[in-house]
Amino acid sequence: MNSKNLKDKLDYEISSGNVYADLGRAAAGTLLIKAQLVSKISEILEERGLTQAKAATLLGIPQPKLSSMLRGQFRGLSERKLMDCLTRLGQDVQINVRHAPKTQQQGALSVVFS
Repeated sequence: MNSKNLKDKLDYEISSGNVYADLGRAAAGTLLIKAQLVSKISEILEERGLTQAKAATLLGIPQPKLSSMLRGQFRGLSERKLMDCLTRLGQDVQINVRHAPKTQQQGALSVVFS
């Protein structure tokens, strides 16, 4: 089977950029932001080679909650708590409020890492 025939048979959908929205999840924007923050926390913990027990102490959360968080279970963790975790890891967190483009009816939330 050549690649053209294979492509014709694949069933796929172009993502909106938010997998939670694509899956029809309520509060998809919040879930995406939490996932991005947790991804950064996980990246930093991995770079530092911390055990979950040491990381949990540093972050001020119980180890089982950290374990759940790192597996993508954000229930019970606010964006604020995740931002606090980042500051405990030596990261500056900046919130930037600006006018939305006139083409949008309302503003949007996003996370940008620099």
